[in-house]
Amino acid sequence: MSFGEPNNPYGPPQGQQPGYGHPQGQQPGYGYPQAPPAPQGYGQQPFPTTMSGTVGAARVLLWVIVGLQLIGAGVFAVLGASVHAARNDSELKNNSNFQQLADYSTGWLWAITVFAVAWAVFAAVLAVKFNTGGNGVRITILVFAIITAILGIYPFVIVGLLHTVLAILIAVFVGNSGGSAWFNRPRQQPAY
Repeated sequence: MSFGEPNNPYGPPQGQQPGYGHPQGQQPGYGYPQAPPAPQGYGQQPFPTTMSGTVGAARVLLWVIVGLQLIGAGVFAVLGASVHAARNDSELKNNSNFQQLADYSTGWLWAITVFAVAWAVFAAVLAVKFNTGGNGVRITILVFAIITAILGIYPFVIVGLLHTVLAILIAVFVGNSGGSAWFNRPRQQPAY
């Protein structure tokens, strides 16, 4: 058998007409088209190295809440001290406007003061943990924001309106995909 015979199945194709077979200049494929190259990290999305704008804004809003809480604690402390000092004043015992204010318990005013300071400290700790905290810190911030929004609506309606708006923004900024990516990023282990 020679390659020159027209019926030889192992020889080169004889007299192939144009348009049949494989196109010139391309290698034949074997069934499926080639897949695009795999992304870095074998299918995982790259992790952020810098904090996104919304996550940074949430941290700033937490610091604003810290400042507002400290201002509120100062107001309640001054109010509690002045009510306590003025209860014994003989001139104010006849004043009906002051008697309505004096009906508030000074213990209740001091309890609100302590709560405001504790809430400010909690917000400050959460704001500091933005760089090093993981998903647990993210969930804690979400719970903090939701409770702050609820407290801003119910007991402190007029004063708490700003807290409610800030807390809703914090929950949205930390709860979105940028917040999830930031708090779930891998962290370097300390070298021993």
